[in-house]
Amino acid sequence: MALSMNDPERPLPYRRFEHATPAWFRDAKLGVFVHWGPYAVPAWAEPIGAFGTLDDEEEWFTHNPYAEWYHNTVRIDGSPARRHHLETYGGADYDTFLDLWRAESFDAGSVMDLVAATGARYFVPTTKHHDGVTLWDAPGTGDRNTVRRGPRRDLVGEFSEAAARRGIRFGVYYSGGLDWHVAPTPPIVRHIDDSVRPRDRAYADYVFDHVADLIERYRPELLWGDIEYPDAGKAEGGKSLVELFRRFYAARPEGVVNDRWGETHWDFRTSEYAHGAGSEGEGAWENCRGVGFSFGHNRLEDESHSLTGPEAVRHFLDVVSRGGNLLLNIGLTASGEVAPVQRRTLEALGAWNRVHGEAVFGSRPLGADLARPSERPWVRWTRTAGYAHAFVDAPPGTPVPLDADAGALDLPAAGGARAEVVDGTLLVTPDERVLAGPVRVDVPLR
Repeated sequence: MALSMNDPERPLPYRRFEHATPAWFRDAKLGVFVHWGPYAVPAWAEPIGAFGTLDDEEEWFTHNPYAEWYHNTVRIDGSPARRHHLETYGGADYDTFLDLWRAESFDAGSVMDLVAATGARYFVPTTKHHDGVTLWDAPGTGDRNTVRRGPRRDLVGEFSEAAARRGIRFGVYYSGGLDWHVAPTPPIVRHIDDSVRPRDRAYADYVFDHVADLIERYRPELLWGDIEYPDAGKAEGGKSLVELFRRFYAARPEGVVNDRWGETHWDFRTSEYAHGAGSEGEGAWENCRGVGFSFGHNRLEDESHSLTGPEAVRHFLDVVSRGGNLLLNIGLTASGEVAPVQRRTLEALGAWNRVHGEAVFGSRPLGADLARPSERPWVRWTRTAGYAHAFVDAPPGTPVPLDADAGALDLPAAGGARAEVVDGTLLVTPDERVLAGPVRVDVPLR
């Protein structure tokens, strides 16, 4: 869940980090996000809809569809999650779930094989979510981490090694803005502001030690912060965010950071589901969302709440056609497996990318002076060297007029549709589909 920044400006100490976003990130297009923590044990949230589509904030938090927010939602009086928690677990302390979490079927290699099969170029697991449980033996956490309790494994390390073996760039998610264990606050019931966000020096030092340890141990190429960064640690000095960024870029000169560290520094902006669309601008940006409405595994979600394979392809193409990346999330079960409904979606996305990925990965948006997208019929465009690529989702045999400058495009086209110019309009007719999802038409540029 984001804290949006409208027209952010870097403070002076952070301007030293401003640089062109590395080409690898602009070319990557697809990453896979994994949310995993003790919340995978109850795995319970109301699948009420996608973030950014409900206007009533109090309704959102009381009926939060994010299973990873279970620790917060069960503390809200009158929430269905609280009633479920009392009836099912007798109101047990949240840390009960840490001890019940076993990850007995988890194999990082198997998860990463699925990630690689999608075509994703980078991978970002949670290392600490708002519940404060770390997935490595983080400094200052005592036994409240996955090495000392629960799975009794360095899950971050296992993910990192598996990604490296498959040539997938490794990033880390870290919630610096909230920690309901070491910096407890009343439950959040309306919105996230300074009254519910720890900002003091002690918490800032705690966060600094964690992120510095992640940088040193795992050498991530992407830092994905969330909610904010404690205000006491933003000014230049010893244990400061300035120093963390300095260490990060020293270790990874081609590394990237997102925009959820407060108004400090970023290499790319972020949106989440339908929220934060204003961040999807001219510069580098990334849309993140789950296959379903939740990031953490939610046993209440089924196919009716989840992207199908073709829907995932369409969302991916929409994001890429507008110049963004997609960070698509899966939530592992408590045992460490990918739920079948999410696995099917990723497998279908991967199958489509294996056929059409050359027109997507490394592409750039096609200028509106050459062609425009449409919703009915559904059409999106990308561009690679010398070619415009149209992606058309229409029944086979249906002639589809494309909103394009036919004079700037050259025929014959190649791909999954016949193309012709009729009365100055580029008309394509999709052939029989080999894969579910949009068909691709490659049109040479004059």
